This record gives sequence, C-alpha cells and structure tokens, in this order.
Amino acid sequence: MTVLRPTSRVRGAVLPLALCVGLVSVLGACAADPDEGTNGVGRLDAAVIEQKAQQAADTAKAVRLSGTLVSKGGTYKLNMRLKQDGASGSVTTKNSTFELLRVGDALYLKADAGFWEHEDGGAGGSAAPSGAAGSDGSGSDGSGSGESGPDDAGSEAADTLGDKYVKVPEDDPSYKQLRGFTDMNLLLDGLIGLHGDLVKGDHDTIGGTRTINVRGGEDAMGGSLDVSLEGVPYPLRFARGGGAGVVILSEWDKDFPLAEPEKGQTLDYGKQLPRT
Repeated sequence: MTVLRPTSRVRGAVLPLALCVGLVSVLGACAADPDEGTNGVGRLDAAVIEQKAQQAADTAKAVRLSGTLVSKGGTYKLNMRLKQDGASGSVTTKNSTFELLRVGDALYLKADAGFWEHEDGGAGGSAAPSGAAGSDGSGSDGSGSGESGPDDAGSEAADTLGDKYVKVPEDDPSYKQLRGFTDMNLLLDGLIGLHGDLVKGDHDTIGGTRTINVRGGEDAMGGSLDVSLEGVPYPLRFARGGGAGVVILSEWDKDFPLAEPEKGQTLDYGKQLPRT
C-alpha cells in the first residue's frame, strides 16, 4: 500500500480544481450578455424594437438604400442615396440600367442609347426628342431619299438621348413610377413594416455594426428586419417575405449634395416617355 504524502494530496486536488475553474470561466464567457455595451434595444420586446427602428427612420434626413426588390412589375436592383428633397442613384432591371436624379419635383433620367432603342423601332414611340436631328418633322435622314424609316428615327433619337439627362414631365405616366424610386419616405414606409406575429431573432453583425433581428412570424414570411445595437437604432437590413428581395440601409443621416444637371447635359424628350 502506497501512502501519499500531504504535498502529493494537495497537488492532486489542485489540478481538478484548476480545470473546474477554467471550465466555469469558459462557460461564463459563452453566456456573456450579448447586449452589454449596446444601446439596449436588444433587451426589448420584438414589437418595441420594430417601433424604435421605424421612429429612427422617420426622423432621419438621409439614407443609402441598396439591394434588390421583386414585384409584379419585375426585379429591380437599386443603389440610391435618398433624402427628403431629392435623390440620386441607379436602378437596374432585367434589360437595362438607368440613373435617376431628383431635385425637389424636378426628375431626370439618364441612360445609354440602348435603353432608348426598342424593337419596335421607336425610342419611346414615334417621337424624336426636342433638339434632336429630324425632330422638325422634315423626315430627312441625309440619304437623299427624303424619307427615313422608324428604325432610323429610333436610332437617331437613341443616339441623341444616350448618356444625357432627360427631364421627365410631371404629367408623363412614367413620372410617378420613376419618382417612387427616389422618394425616401415612400420607400422606407414600404420596406420597414413587418407583418404577422413579431418574433425576436438572433444577434448579428452587419457592416461591422452589431444588430438584433426581428421577423414577422417564425418563418419570416412577414419580413425580417435587422436593427442597429449601436447608437441610434436604425434599421440596417430588411428582407421582404417570400424571397421578394433584400436591401441594405446605410449612411443614415449623412447629407450629400444635390443639384440639377447643367444645360449642356440635358435634353427635353419632347413627348411622352417610353411606356416600357
């Protein structure tokens, strides 16, 4: 029979004790409060978090919105800087990309020649833009025939309009739809609201900022919203229910310059813009 010395007994007890202390430390770290050092929004109920995010968005003066939206009219990829009195940025559809600039109620559209050219030969129908060659109704295409076909007129108009700002008339059917991409309040009201029973989700990080997730229903069919846990509780990401798009919201309250384009950069279309 081996008799342990008192020192050996002490050493034998210290090792298990040290392991236990280390394990407790690790478990304690894992169980640390994820809302420690935040704005405290993560500790609130889901409905209150959504309300805080909406209030923050409503009082903001500017925001950048980028991402994809899916609607009955198609899929739109947006990269817009928005504020109360205007916006600038780009919209990409299945077939084209165009830029939008709004200063107050003045709305401008800029695209390359391909945007204005259509298979039916009309760059927006039968009209050429004001100031474009051939818009005086003479029909001359310089070929000596005295006539120009619709394809020639469409190409001519497209070449003239390409990469120029075209002011959209306020009474044009396209004005309301295009302006919708530049309306900060309209876009945010349609994006931030969740539907169904709200559920608080997981903590995450978006663009280096800690967030808390709130979703409409366990399956997020009512949308999913990630709210900042740092500073003002701005919404930073919104996923529409049913896979109808995801947008990132950034640069909250960061102002940016807006000015109408110079005269040399603009053209009047002359008549109704293309319905497409």
